[in-house]
Amino acid sequence: MKLKRSFITLLPFISLIFLPSLVSSQACQRSCGNLPIKYPFGTGPGCGDARFQQYVTCDQQKLTLTTHTGNYPITNIDYSNQVIYISDPSMSTCACSQPSKGFGLDWDAPFSFTDDNVFTLLDCSTTSSPIFRSNSYNVDNSSAVPLCDKQGAPICSFLYSCRAISILNLPISTCCVYTPVDLGPSFELNLQKLQCSSYSGFYSFSGQESNPDNWKYGMSLKYKFNVYNDYPNSCADCEKSDGACGYTGTYNSFICNCPNGINTTSTCFFVSSFSNGLRLLPLQTGTLFIYSLAWILAMVLL
Repeated sequence: MKLKRSFITLLPFISLIFLPSLVSSQACQRSCGNLPIKYPFGTGPGCGDARFQQYVTCDQQKLTLTTHTGNYPITNIDYSNQVIYISDPSMSTCACSQPSKGFGLDWDAPFSFTDDNVFTLLDCSTTSSPIFRSNSYNVDNSSAVPLCDKQGAPICSFLYSCRAISILNLPISTCCVYTPVDLGPSFELNLQKLQCSSYSGFYSFSGQESNPDNWKYGMSLKYKFNVYNDYPNSCADCEKSDGACGYTGTYNSFICNCPNGINTTSTCFFVSSFSNGLRLLPLQTGTLFIYSLAWILAMVLL
């Protein structure tokens, strides 16, 4: 009888120890602020694709891209075309001219620049900046390849006509539409090295090439799911069941994080999953077994 009473007394504490791992809120959220979050991105460690987790984070409902040059707000994600759009608060636009340290992508980041990006260097030294000198030569060393696109002269004219820039009285010769659209082999726009005070970047004229007020300022970056760029079927099935794709373990194995907090290796359709054999993670399987065994023992002793 004493054994029964002791076990019954301990049962609530056993439940409190093991139950939280079974019932909790969804760890991987499906939105960050007003942006929907889908694979390969995630809202925290263990969410999305492990390759993207260190670069794209959600902090205080703000989605941010982090590189070695700083943190940049993500303004939109085009999941259909696999493109993210970011802004640089230190960038000059038609509405604001300010000093900037430039922008760079980490060489091993799973992103690349789209062909829509246009980078314009502002207030560059015409006497010492390398952009106005040759950066390579042909075999006969006779002709130089410029770093400024001469066809981009109208873009400089439009930008320098903006009030925020025109009040600086900068000569149009200090402007350069940068030719290496991918920012060269270092993937970086180092303004100190290029000896320019600021830069402006945009990815769309918005159908108004002569009106820089309405250009889409910022940058557009392409991403790939994998070497074949195939959307993982397991992740697609997970998201159809209101789950969020994630990863776990040493080898970053796939998991589907469900609304009730349980992780599975399939989907969140629990009713249909039971008929095919629901597979929980090892920790959860053990927890479920111990919790069930505790109740069975209680019924036997009673």
